[in-house]
Formats: sequence, C-alpha cells, structure tokens
Amino acid sequence: MTVLADIERSVRAAAPHALVDVVRDALAVGYGASFVRLYLADYGLTVLNPVGEGGNEGALPLSNSSEGRAFGSQEPHERQVRHGDEVDHHLPVTVRGDRLGILTVRLPQERSTAAVVEELSRVAVLLGHEILVAERDTDLYRQARRVNRLTLAAEMQWELLPGRACEATEYAVGAQLEPAYAIYGDNFDWSADGRSLTLAVTNGMGEGIEAALLTNLAVKALRNARRAGIGIADQAALADQALYERFRGAQHVSTLLLRIDLASGHAQAVDAGSPQLWRQRGKSIERIGLEAQLPLGMFEESDYTAQTFQVEPGDRMVFASDGVYEALSPRGDVFGERALARAIAATSLLPAAMVPDAMLLELARYRDTETADDALVVCVDWFGPEGR
Repeated sequence: MTVLADIERSVRAAAPHALVDVVRDALAVGYGASFVRLYLADYGLTVLNPVGEGGNEGALPLSNSSEGRAFGSQEPHERQVRHGDEVDHHLPVTVRGDRLGILTVRLPQERSTAAVVEELSRVAVLLGHEILVAERDTDLYRQARRVNRLTLAAEMQWELLPGRACEATEYAVGAQLEPAYAIYGDNFDWSADGRSLTLAVTNGMGEGIEAALLTNLAVKALRNARRAGIGIADQAALADQALYERFRGAQHVSTLLLRIDLASGHAQAVDAGSPQLWRQRGKSIERIGLEAQLPLGMFEESDYTAQTFQVEPGDRMVFASDGVYEALSPRGDVFGERALARAIAATSLLPAAMVPDAMLLELARYRDTETADDALVVCVDWFGPEGR
C-alpha cells in the first residue's frame, strides 16, 4: 500500500504532459519495471498508439496483438518476454467503462505475482483518470489518439462528445461514429445524476464544417436546457427555438432524446427526426415505435411531447442514425431495418462498449464508401437498480 500511495501522490503532482514519465520512474523504483509504455486507442478503434513516441511508430493493431486482447477483454494479459526471464503485463486503462488504452509494464519473473498485477491494474486506472484531467492542459494524449489527421468538422465533433462509453450500477453505454476522422453531422451525448440517465442522438443536416457547426449549436442548446433541470420535451422545445432563431428554418437537426428513471426503468422519449431506437429483449429484437415529431429548428415554436415506455432489466437499446439503416451497397441496395436487426442480434454477446464498433464494421463491409454518409450507433444495456 505504501508503494501505491507514493505512486498516487507522484502522479497527481505530475505535470499534465509528464504523466507517463512519472509512472515509468515510479514503477521502476517500486516494482523493478524495466519497460513501461502507454498505448491509447485511436479514434477509429483500429490501433493502439504509443504516447510520446512521435508519429505512429510502434502502433499496434487492436485485432491481433496481446495488448489488443487485453483491451478487448478488459482483463490483464501477460506475455513472457523472449530470451529472458521478464514478463510483459498489459493492463486496461479504463475510466468508468470508457476504454482509453493499455498500460504495458515489464517486470522480472519473480515480481510478476497476482498481488502485484492487481496493484498495477490500480495504477492503470489512476493513470486513466489523470489523463482525462490532463487533457484540459495538453494535446499530448489527443495527438496519440489519431493515426490520420482529423478534418476540422471531425475535430469539432470529437471535442463535443462525452466519451465513447460509460458504466454505472444501473446501465452501460457505448457509442461510436464513422468515418471517425471525417465525421460531420452526427453526434451523441449523455448525462446522469442520482435519479436519471438522459441520452441524445443528433444529426445536423448538410456536410462538412456547416453540419458540424449546426450540430454543435444543437447539442449546446440541449445541454443548456438539460442543465436547467427541465424535462426532455422542454429541452427539445428550447433547442428548437435556439436553432430557428439562428437559421429561420433553413437548417434543422434530427434528434432522438431518451430519459430513463434509474429507480423504476420508466423511460420517456422524444423522436424529432431520423435516428431510430431499437430494443433487444431476450431473443426479440424490434424497433420501438415512436411518434415522429418535427426536427429541431424547422419551424418557429414547435411543441414536443414525450412518449413513455418501460425498460426492463436485461433490455438492450440501440440507437442508429440514418447513415446506418439508409446506407447503400455498391449495387445500390439499402442496408435497411432487416440487416440492422441482424447486426444487433450478431452482437448480442458483446458488452455495450464494443457493440457500436462491431456494428459499424459490419456496415463498412456492406456499404459503398464513395456514397457513404456518416454513421452513428449508441448501445445502452439496462441492468436496473439492482445492477448486473
């Protein structure tokens, strides 16, 4: 415990850009580590990129590496170093369900005990928390998350997002956008307090920077209304007014809002546009039929009504933007609701954090990339107040 406490104090006192260096030095002194490296998952969830190495040198595939297996399983993974008596320990760096990357620590064989691995896992979690705080003051970790240059629209969208996953006793959320480096109009947002979980999926019309600016205004308007403590119908109405005052109906945003009461599973939804909501309950997969209401900003002073339904423990809900179910194959065939239901079924054994990326990979194999719209998937697993 003394070693862990010393490491924690050192990391919390470190300069934002020096977290990895401080952890490396502390693990060398405390555990005899001869090699320490932090990898962060890139925006497209294709590789693990080393932090502070310069460029993309040393990037590892998520799909075919020991580090990638630890990232996918969210369990420590070890591998014997060739021609030596040392062991590499690959430890998930995850904050409240949001999978950031992997911390690799090389230890002597005799120090590689279960107790030490448990302590190193706690160091990895601490490092993840400190990275999220440090990102306010340094670009180092955001730079490590990219293997290509982001478009300006994509930069704006990723800065607006809450994360890619979140877990609590009652639920788990996972989300992903594609194309990750050139997204423009699609966006997701969530927030939870002690009473409820609120989610929003938005799709601003248009392309490029104009779509990103439109979506940015819509998300900020929804957040402003949500933080005033009002219901989702009024959140939609206030965001609608903000958009109409700016664009006078010339541009609008498709939005789907969902609020779930954490104690009861009672859900409210406002369907103001194209995003779809699907539910998997046991082996049954169906689209939740919601009353279609006007997109935000289309007309002046639109009224919105929240519909209600019940979410049961074990339910999985999936949001999909029109870039998913309206995607076209090279032959011009629509992906459609049937293929979307099959994709939900095919990912039913995956945790919520992994579902969106798996579904979007399936979509990528299907669609014509030359005509592809941006696409968004959000997955919500509901456990209820008793948890898993």
